[in-house]
Amino acid sequence: MDRELFGRDALLDGLAPRLIGLPPSGFQQTTLEEFGGRRDDLPVVVLTGGRGMGKTVALKQLRTHYRGRTPVALIDCEHAGFAGIPSTDPRAPFWSPVTEALSTLGEQLGPAVRGAGAIEFPRLAAGLMAIASTGWDPNNRQQVHDEALRLGLLVESGSRLRSLSRGWLVKITAKFASLWAAGAPGLDVVVETTVESLLEDLFNRGQRTAANWYGDYPGAGGQAKRGLNLLALQFHRERDTDARTLAERHLVGALRADLRAAYQGMGRLRRVGRPLVLLDNVQAPLGRRLIEPVLRDRAAGRLDPVVIVGALRGHDHPALRTAHRCALPEVTHTTPWTRSTDIAAGALAVQLTTLTPEHVRQMLDREDPQMRTPPLLARSIHRLTGGRPLGAALLTKTAGQAVRAAGPTPPVSGGPGGLTPGALLSMPVVLREDEPGRPVATELLNSLVHAARFDRLAVLAAAHGTEDAEALAAARLDHDGGRAGVLPMRDLLADEHWPAAPDHFIGDPFLRTLLLHRLRQGDWRDVQETMRDHYPAGDRRRLHHELALGTTENAVTHLRDTFPAADAAAWLEELRFIASAPLFDTPDERRAVALGRTDAVQPAPDGADRIVHLRIRRLLYCVWQLTDLLAQPDLDVAEKMGDELGQLSALHPTGNEVFWHASRTWPLAAREWRSPDRITSNSGSNAP
Repeated sequence: MDRELFGRDALLDGLAPRLIGLPPSGFQQTTLEEFGGRRDDLPVVVLTGGRGMGKTVALKQLRTHYRGRTPVALIDCEHAGFAGIPSTDPRAPFWSPVTEALSTLGEQLGPAVRGAGAIEFPRLAAGLMAIASTGWDPNNRQQVHDEALRLGLLVESGSRLRSLSRGWLVKITAKFASLWAAGAPGLDVVVETTVESLLEDLFNRGQRTAANWYGDYPGAGGQAKRGLNLLALQFHRERDTDARTLAERHLVGALRADLRAAYQGMGRLRRVGRPLVLLDNVQAPLGRRLIEPVLRDRAAGRLDPVVIVGALRGHDHPALRTAHRCALPEVTHTTPWTRSTDIAAGALAVQLTTLTPEHVRQMLDREDPQMRTPPLLARSIHRLTGGRPLGAALLTKTAGQAVRAAGPTPPVSGGPGGLTPGALLSMPVVLREDEPGRPVATELLNSLVHAARFDRLAVLAAAHGTEDAEALAAARLDHDGGRAGVLPMRDLLADEHWPAAPDHFIGDPFLRTLLLHRLRQGDWRDVQETMRDHYPAGDRRRLHHELALGTTENAVTHLRDTFPAADAAAWLEELRFIASAPLFDTPDERRAVALGRTDAVQPAPDGADRIVHLRIRRLLYCVWQLTDLLAQPDLDVAEKMGDELGQLSALHPTGNEVFWHASRTWPLAAREWRSPDRITSNSGSNAP
């Protein structure tokens, strides 16, 4: 079942109705958008975004809303059915991802919709059947029958075609038999015989007229038969060359020409919306082979009424380098696109934006209509996921299932079994009623990274950069590529459009948290100890990993000893980095330390100012708790953090303004569910 769409009103209620001519529900036509006064001059819309941004969900929701009301088709360009077939398959000589995709699109677009009849695809069927004949065995009557019937359904659905095809099959096999009697016929003879019989014996008069479109095929000289012969022979003989690309481009044009013809005149299709073609994962080679011909034809003035919406993993692609670009909210009321001379500029790349906290609250309310989850859980989920729709959807679903399973006394935030983001990651989520639930962290990782990379990336998530990732891999991943496997993983993350960060090998906080959560179930201590021992004593990275292992006193001592002479902004930045260490221990005792409730049992440091030592210790725990994505920010801890920073501002010999500025902005960031603002040396002078 498709997930409900949140935060995508600009697409569903804005852009799509203007292009299609129908609202997302009902049959009252809306005003079709025109560009430059031309009715069928349309952009190819490409939704962009990283994994988990809801691109596939958006396409599925468009299909759900428009199916049965206007012709609509959806394919995934990364689907295994388009990846290839064995060379031993009888279809191999005439199969390609493009021919398979076009056949699938035609089958989905063809059925009748309310208020209009079915759509015929004589041009597409003629081209596909001509190509199919290059692999037919004249002695294999069943093969010819099955493929001819499958492709013939693009021309005429139902029993009429089956009756017609049986008669045509008798004729074509008889012609093949006579050809074979004189010896094995050449491929060009088989193709020519098939095309001639196709046009004369199978197609009706209107369909034969439609097939004349192939007279424009390069080299055809206006003759449809010759054009179809050339199309088939070039497709067969010139695999993976410019000739096959030309043939495939012409087939893409055939689909669009059939749709354009269906919408011409006063036919009933004029009373429904424009046809909608939805292409998921267009970053795959098939996506480019389907979209580029459309961009080229439209740039040359060969227009059509087809609304094409694709989904691209990432934000850029060489084929879309000069596309018009905008963020999703910008298409709410207008379409920021005009035709220009560049081919790629015929596309409009719409970047999907993250969800707001309000969207996540709506998602949680849908899963928990009785509102038994903790009041701040939605904000916690938004902070953890960064507003990534997939993460928000699965975590809110998990929370809803947890409170329903708990009965009248659901777990509250905090305490053992409490509903915190960290607790949710380990809880099972049931996505299908006939299957048991799996931990939500596992479900998320399955969608965000390749399963074969889970364990390697989980180890590398503890690293801060490429160099120490290589050292870590050499020590802990010798069985899985070792040091040599790090750069491919870095490239994989870049290819998947995960953001980079200066202090972490896995730059995205949400993905890094999920991977570290997985590592916690395995070699957590060994990996953290390897990273700790990789750095010298006093290095902030060593202290970071000591903190992750539960050892805190070295970090407190280092921060205390460097406090008087350090640059204030650099000291605060070092504090932030050390305190970004992950924590998965339960129960979480950081709040008690941060609020000073354990001060009485702390030993007095030898020769150190106990008050300063405890103040810095409390501050470290405050920042550690407040910046942890798996914990729920605590307003008392935020207030305490501000108080400690304010007290330290009076103690630092040169950084009074910097610490005072932090004492005001860092608690505010915590209250607003943000990370503490980065402090620079002149922050205090510009403070309001």
